[in-house]
Amino acid sequence: WVPHELKPRDVERRLCMSEMLLQRYKKKSFLHRIVTGDEKWIHYDNPKRKKSYVKRVKRAKPTAKRDIHCAKIMLCIWWDQKDVLYCELLEPGRTITGDLYRTQLIRLKRAIAEKRPDYAKRHEAIIFQHDNDRPHVALPVKNYLENSGWEVLPHPPYSPDLAP
Repeated sequence: WVPHELKPRDVERRLCMSEMLLQRYKKKSFLHRIVTGDEKWIHYDNPKRKKSYVKRVKRAKPTAKRDIHCAKIMLCIWWDQKDVLYCELLEPGRTITGDLYRTQLIRLKRAIAEKRPDYAKRHEAIIFQHDNDRPHVALPVKNYLENSGWEVLPHPPYSPDLAP
């Protein structure tokens, strides 16, 4: 993440967003309704090591050093205040697109229905928080979220401290 010099307009947006959330919390607690998520690259290395018997007088063969460029895989995960609701590992090399993110949100909604059936009984909508990465604001995602019945929290630009 590279810090940006915020324009006065962006500072005002962040301030308004923070004040709105604070006022809303003072009226009625809503934190139990928030579902949020994020993506994270997970770096890993799975070296193949073989055991071998070596007599005491002989030295063991040296093992190769680990590759400094480990493989990586993307973890997509969503949670609420109680627990992880849904997570998914993408195939190596695959990244998030608008269509994939929409499909993940459909799976998330099913997972919420299974893990939190009480959400459906309450007459309060789920409050969905995510940042404004390009796939998260793609047209298929916007259309899905508008029809999902979820309330989406606005997210000011260049605000990783307000992100999940």
